[in-house]
Amino acid sequence: MTAATHGSVSFVLIGDLMIDIAAVTNEPINYASDTPARISIQPGGGAATTAAWLAHLGEDVHLIGALGDDFLARMFREALTAQGVHLHAAEIAGASTGTCIVLVDATGERTMLPDPGANLAIEVAQLTDSLFTSGAHLHLSGYTLLNPTTRGVGQAALARARARQLTSSLDLASAAPIAVNRDPIWAALDEVDVLLANRDEAAALTGLADTDAALAALTQAVDTVVIKCGPGGAVAAQGHLRCAVPALPAKVIDTTGAGDAFAAGFLAGWCAGRELPEAVAAGVQEATRTLSRVGGGPMAP
Repeated sequence: MTAATHGSVSFVLIGDLMIDIAAVTNEPINYASDTPARISIQPGGGAATTAAWLAHLGEDVHLIGALGDDFLARMFREALTAQGVHLHAAEIAGASTGTCIVLVDATGERTMLPDPGANLAIEVAQLTDSLFTSGAHLHLSGYTLLNPTTRGVGQAALARARARQLTSSLDLASAAPIAVNRDPIWAALDEVDVLLANRDEAAALTGLADTDAALAALTQAVDTVVIKCGPGGAVAAQGHLRCAVPALPAKVIDTTGAGDAFAAGFLAGWCAGRELPEAVAAGVQEATRTLSRVGGGPMAP
């Protein structure tokens, strides 16, 4: 399916709505003792971060998910609304808002300890017809398919988008859960127009450590595939077209959200009908913006 025309695109995103509590340290963790760190708190979750960056780019963005009925939910709603995201979040009575502890080491690499909380309560009923309208683009976080509790929502969203002839994209989200259960992702690939992954995720899904081989394998299932390669930039394929875009210079403080920002830049370009190399370059540019600051979103922590 071809991309939509710029100016008519409404982005509909589905995925985890989280509060990220990041601890950035420049020294090894002293287990069972203290390690100095800089702490920040801000909204997170792959779909939410991509939504925030799309809104930052001036796009019309709708985010579907679930929040608890606690103060963290209020914090999330206020922040995303302030960033211009139209939030369609169910409030789950008695549930806690999803929270993620993010440990960032001296190289900028992050390790995440997520508690999904209310995200497990997202329902198919939230996929209202008013959002799946002509010209919309659906972007789905892989976490939604990887979690058995929310898998049905992701599958229903992709089926509805296909039935209404909307374009759609899937972000693989995380290598570790894919490595132990690839089937839900492979089953969904027939329904998506764009697949976004990093090297580890592509390797976990295909079983191929070589990125070029993984790209070739994935293009047998999805028309447009983009693999993010960190400091190696990104490679992509669309039909018979292949391209590689180098990374931009950056001072890396925190890699959190770089892939989500990449998705926003790429999808804004792809849905505007830009050529593949130009859309990938836009993704690289947005990802680079996140690296020199703590946190993944466009707002300060």
